[in-house]
Amino acid sequence: MTTAESEHADRAPLFTPRVALASLSGEADAAWARAGSDHAGAAFLGGIALDEATREAARALVARDREEFLPEDPVAFVADELDALADAPIRSGVNVRSATPEPIREVARVCADRDAILEINAHCRQTEICTAGGGESLLRETDRLCEYVAVAADADATVSVKVRAEVSGVDLRETAQRVVDAGADAIHVDAMDSETVVGDVARAAPELFVIANNEVRDRASVCEYLGHGADAVSLGRPSTDPRVRQRVGRAVEAWFDESSP
Repeated sequence: MTTAESEHADRAPLFTPRVALASLSGEADAAWARAGSDHAGAAFLGGIALDEATREAARALVARDREEFLPEDPVAFVADELDALADAPIRSGVNVRSATPEPIREVARVCADRDAILEINAHCRQTEICTAGGGESLLRETDRLCEYVAVAADADATVSVKVRAEVSGVDLRETAQRVVDAGADAIHVDAMDSETVVGDVARAAPELFVIANNEVRDRASVCEYLGHGADAVSLGRPSTDPRVRQRVGRAVEAWFDESSP
């Protein structure tokens, strides 16, 4: 067992099996989550733009042929989607974008009431979202990101932060330490081409449940991320492919069976 693994060995999982379905813009709804529940333990719906600034940005993305969720009332939409999964064998989560903290508080209350995970999107790199003050812009404004985390934690929600590696000027180890102090429970790391960043984050903030994302497809990719110290992995685009879900689910199950004392 590696150092990163041993630091996380006693962590209670946020979901089992330790496979999550990562949010897919405009596609990740309750029906998608239910369909993927055969080999996954969690599903992050969304992303959902909550305030007017990020909703305007989402409308601009739709205008250039990108799929986005744009319900009339985003908070009510989240509540309805989570309620639709009340009897599903999967833990629900919702990935949200906002340029202001108050909508985060509202959705966090909805999530807390349903034992769902509130995931703050500090990941989206679309120019429109970042210019509006959401997505990846939060990685460069850590104080604001931590304010969002604290607002959600104060509402008694389980809080995850979705982040991206290889963002210029951003040290994810420091980000992880800061969001822990603000009340985060998990960090969802899109490793890009820097798989070792997962281990860096796990060692920097051992209190966090670390979900690793990017090119998770098979046993080899699962073992690489878990070997670096991730507590779980997530599927992006392949979340709709039952063959990939099965391969990844079996690999995760085998890993933790083999790693058990």
